[in-house]
Amino acid sequence: MGNVQPTIVPYEEFDVTADIKAIRKACKGLGTDEDAIIQILANRSAAQRLEIKQAYFEKYDDLEEVLKKELTGSFENAIIAMLDPPHIYFAKELRKAMKGAGTDEAVLVEILCTASNQDILNYKEAYVQVHERDLEADLEDDTSGDVRNLLMSLLQASRDEGYEVDEGLAEMDATSLFEAGEGQFGTDESTFSHILTHRNYLQLQATFKAYESLSGTDILDSIAAEAGGTLKDCYVTLVRCAKNPQLYFARRLNAAMKGAGTDEDTLIRIIVGRSEVDLETVKDFYLEKYDVTLKDALDADCGGDFKRLLIEILH
Repeated sequence: MGNVQPTIVPYEEFDVTADIKAIRKACKGLGTDEDAIIQILANRSAAQRLEIKQAYFEKYDDLEEVLKKELTGSFENAIIAMLDPPHIYFAKELRKAMKGAGTDEAVLVEILCTASNQDILNYKEAYVQVHERDLEADLEDDTSGDVRNLLMSLLQASRDEGYEVDEGLAEMDATSLFEAGEGQFGTDESTFSHILTHRNYLQLQATFKAYESLSGTDILDSIAAEAGGTLKDCYVTLVRCAKNPQLYFARRLNAAMKGAGTDEDTLIRIIVGRSEVDLETVKDFYLEKYDVTLKDALDADCGGDFKRLLIEILH
């Protein structure tokens, strides 16, 4: 959407042989030179990191296994995340969110409700490739009711991704949303879900404006009043992404650091996952919204090599 900037771009003087030698040196002997690993991996694109992984394997050993032995905790998790192409990493995160007892629905919402059609297709393909399972079947087993219907709708990857706005349609959709929600007793979820998962982002922005004129209420306030639980999170995420995806990610980062304890997995997902997409722009919105730089927020909230790695990715 518009002009967004990454923080990581392909390294111009990329020399895979020099990189694997330096990483090998960093992991040999007593102790690990974490800084050397950070400097290399946080300054290479995902495609270059993949080349490093491949070359390391051909010449020495399985880099992932080597690093798992050398590193620990969130720092290890973040580095391992960086050795996968983004769609493979997200496919692993989706599986992790559904495996075992209970489902981490917040992760499913964050990944699927912010994805483009192409992202969704990539995740489905990667999911089969990595897990030899079907993403749709797993999601269907693992979720229920309106949330399941909405996520299944997103997995069809049938959102209009154009930039045309049809004002007449916006008025019609706004009326449908109003009638489905606060205009009557009980909320007709299928109307909400269909509109939020099929219209393009600019069209949705026009719809939210029309909705506010019609109802006198901001769409997010109506959702808060009408929906609850994970379904509400889905709607809020879809609305916020239609308005400004980078601000949505800034909010997610802030929430991951707020209060007691830090949600390191979310920090990794967004900072590693968005680094080659729009992280520079996310930083701008973070500062604008919270009056503190993302770097300073991480600095206050995280520690050690994990913090150094994330801050290096921010550039």
